[in-house]
Amino acid sequence: MPSAIFFDLDDTLLWDKKSIETALEKTVKDAEDLYGANPDELLAEVKKAAPQLYQKYSFYDFTKMIGINPFEGLWGSFGDPIHHQFREMGAEIEQFQNSVWETALRSCGIDQSGNVLRKCFIAHRKNSPFLYEETLDVLKELKGRGIKLSIITNGAPSLQLEKLRITPELVSYFDHIVISGNIGEGKPGQAIFEHALRVTNQSAQDVWMVGDNLKTDILGANRMGIHSVWIQHDASVVPGKGEGSPDQTVSRLKEILNLL
Repeated sequence: MPSAIFFDLDDTLLWDKKSIETALEKTVKDAEDLYGANPDELLAEVKKAAPQLYQKYSFYDFTKMIGINPFEGLWGSFGDPIHHQFREMGAEIEQFQNSVWETALRSCGIDQSGNVLRKCFIAHRKNSPFLYEETLDVLKELKGRGIKLSIITNGAPSLQLEKLRITPELVSYFDHIVISGNIGEGKPGQAIFEHALRVTNQSAQDVWMVGDNLKTDILGANRMGIHSVWIQHDASVVPGKGEGSPDQTVSRLKEILNLL
């Protein structure tokens, strides 16, 4: 049994994809009420515009290094003082958010500013936190077995801490929360895992890493000699062989209890 477990946050403990999808659906419904937009058409255009426009901003390479996706960019403020590139991102992010909604509206034949929908989406996302149904029960069981728990998450400190602020029931289970934006490099980079091992006073061979992303959580853990457990949300996604292959695979979080 491991002495400690490192957990990914988004789509491992928090159901972030559901939160984003819910917020998008509510926002395009707002657009229908306000502007007569076809919500399905607008939703498709937003999903197309966000990644396309994100790549055009000066902060894009930085977001790839830290691990911030375009739909997080649609609701974060990114005024983190810790790094000058966060400050630069914070200065441009409202323009990006407006541009995504305005571009999507225009693609639907609606000539309106994106600012109203930008604010709607941010509010809906903050009001749409979702935990997987077994998350708290699993954490309680692990804590009861004396296993030390920590979070290792990619992203901006301000945004990741906001996600935890709106799910306060999660925080008390964790001894440490390690965020890539505070380190300067995201998973699968070595630095964030080294930092996590150092602050938790753990050795790699005594720790498990649990996450949903083969390219960040699993690959990074494997390179560090940390036992990797992959949550396979989609049965059609099959890991390849080599260093990105997990040591163990589960289909949902509660199954890790059977592995101990």
